[in-house]
Amino acid sequence: MSTQKIIAGYPFISYSHDTYETSEMIAQAASFEDWMEKRRTVRDFSDKAVPKEVIEHIIRAANTAPSGAHKQPWTFCVVGDPAIKKVIRTEAEKEEYRSYNSRMSPEWLEDLKPLQTDWHKPFLEVAPWLIIMFKRIYETDDNGKKKNNYYVQESLGIAAGFLLTAIHHAGLVALTHTPSPMNFLGEILQRPENEKPFLLVPVGYPADECWVPDIHRKPLEDVAVFY
Repeated sequence: MSTQKIIAGYPFISYSHDTYETSEMIAQAASFEDWMEKRRTVRDFSDKAVPKEVIEHIIRAANTAPSGAHKQPWTFCVVGDPAIKKVIRTEAEKEEYRSYNSRMSPEWLEDLKPLQTDWHKPFLEVAPWLIIMFKRIYETDDNGKKKNNYYVQESLGIAAGFLLTAIHHAGLVALTHTPSPMNFLGEILQRPENEKPFLLVPVGYPADECWVPDIHRKPLEDVAVFY
């Protein structure tokens, strides 16, 4: 039996997916929930090396995320070079200093107190890898004609979720860092005009002494409405 067919001139392939009986389905869903509950944002990283092959698998996993019209409007820039990480930290801390000292509202700064964050970002040098996600606003063909991508922000958000889940699955930790503005990342990494920085994710092992805020996630009844 053929596993491919043409629909309106385009190739489609046969697809099937593992399914479970109700009890096993509930167990699978509950197990995944418990495992994801253990994921935490970490700021205390070890400098222990992580094989490049692991990062490659993580990015391939993130690249499976759905996107508008399947345009996959992202570029994952992976930085392991200590010299480049140092420059990124220096420029990020300049922006973060301005944010903490003039850009952020008093209410915002108050909300950040339980997390005890500030403008110092040593993890940008300590973590063995930095993954910088760039959103591709448009593509350019061989004739220089621009063609916009679709639902770029939403697509990047989904891919970022896949990325964090893949990092957690590999036994590593991460932080979602968004220095604002982030244009310096495009300049440092010499990205083309159609790419804009979206998210900076340090990746590595947690430090031997690693502390995270004792905060809790909202219960189901506060985040979901069933109709």
